Amino acid sequence: MRAKSPWMGLFAILAATLMNLLDSTIVNVAAPAIHAELGGSYTALQWIAAGYTLALAVGLLTGGRLGDMFGRKRMLMIGLVGFVAASLVCAVTPTIETLIIARVIQGLFGAVMIPQGFGLIRDLFPPDQMGKAFGIFGPMIGLATILGPVVAGMLVDADVFGTGWRMIFAINLPLGAFALLAGRIALPDAAPGQTTGRRGTLDLPGVVLAGVAMFALIFPLVQGRELGWPTWSLALLVASVPLIGGFIVYQIRRRRSGATPLVELSVFAKRSYTSGVAFVVVFFGAIVGFSLAVGLFLQLGLGYSPTRASMTMAAWAVGAFLGSGFSAGAAAKLGRRILHLGLAIMTVGTAGVYVVFERYGAEIGTWTLTAPLFIFGLGMGMIFVPLFDIIMGDIEDREVGSAAGMLESIQQLGASIGVAVLGTVFFGIAKPSTGSAGHGLLDAGTAVDAATAVTLLTIVLSVAAFGLGFLLPRKARAVHAEKAPEPELALVA
Repeated sequence: MRAKSPWMGLFAILAATLMNLLDSTIVNVAAPAIHAELGGSYTALQWIAAGYTLALAVGLLTGGRLGDMFGRKRMLMIGLVGFVAASLVCAVTPTIETLIIARVIQGLFGAVMIPQGFGLIRDLFPPDQMGKAFGIFGPMIGLATILGPVVAGMLVDADVFGTGWRMIFAINLPLGAFALLAGRIALPDAAPGQTTGRRGTLDLPGVVLAGVAMFALIFPLVQGRELGWPTWSLALLVASVPLIGGFIVYQIRRRRSGATPLVELSVFAKRSYTSGVAFVVVFFGAIVGFSLAVGLFLQLGLGYSPTRASMTMAAWAVGAFLGSGFSAGAAAKLGRRILHLGLAIMTVGTAGVYVVFERYGAEIGTWTLTAPLFIFGLGMGMIFVPLFDIIMGDIEDREVGSAAGMLESIQQLGASIGVAVLGTVFFGIAKPSTGSAGHGLLDAGTAVDAATAVTLLTIVLSVAAFGLGFLLPRKARAVHAEKAPEPELALVA
């Protein structure tokens, strides 16, 4: 059943996607302002980011299946309502603890909302218009990636109606209202399972077990430094290994019983896919953790305003946009070599950032980081578009859905690990400012040392990803198989 207003439906989906993209990156801009007003520890700033991505990682294990079971439009609308309500709580919260909880709720509802979008686009448009629809969708997301942090910085500095950083979350209210109204009017009411041919079952025990295992891994990495690494935190970290093992055993038993598992474990028998999982964790952990550390360094360490910090980092987003455009055309010809090319360029950019930190220290100017961050973003963008298609190169048709969904979840888990590890390294080295000697809330000298250490660690992770790239399939799945993975894999990053 096609909608009467497919383009309105497309913009409703786009508005929902934009909210998720904005809320995945705004912490880098707004965190210092949040800390200044609400207080709390620097670890709490890590949780504002990690709580969202961790909840998204857990929720994405079932988000797509909920659409199959109950209808894509219904689940998109439920996700929108929950996401907007959580955004309102974020905007009015009186405490840092409430903000973290609201961010977790945002992530859970985002995981319900986001997986429905691309399936709904297929429901909205006939095959001959599908390319045009995705042709609009991709550049709009890319443009939002560039402008989002800049607009966020301006909103924080503008202090609209005295709201300050709270407007970063309040902006979701008009976006969400538009998406809800347009979605209700324009999105097709397909029956559950009608467009997919399957409904499946919901594996709630599997979701809980996976969530507990992920939490056991992330919590001590984020909280351990502040607590002095007590024995129980290390024990919890170790316990994450048997918990992951228990999840795997449970999934095997569920498959043998004839029930639908969360994860098609047969995909892990393929070295290329397992290597791809490791690549995703390392790559996204590096770029998300590095992004957070640089954003915090500029504001907390050097005393940059949110607008100045976001403008400084805008070159990164511009590079990523251009890199994505290049790889979209070159990936089919280059195969996995596009990943190595992107990583090489990204490493050159990271090395440039390191040189700037070493040479200028606390006297870094607004434009000093522009060139290396642009180069970093250019290489990073080359990897985004083809990555999941290449990892899926050896996956069989029956395994595509589970393998793709698992990669989306692991991407968010990798982001959480990056925030936890690189954030812990940063705050473990940087020390509070003692007064007039500091540019910001952190001592400028130790903040430079911390940012330099994070940059070196990012280079190490990039080199590790470069090595893992040789274990991936030489060609993307779309090149040598009739059925390609879902197109959202190229865009969620």
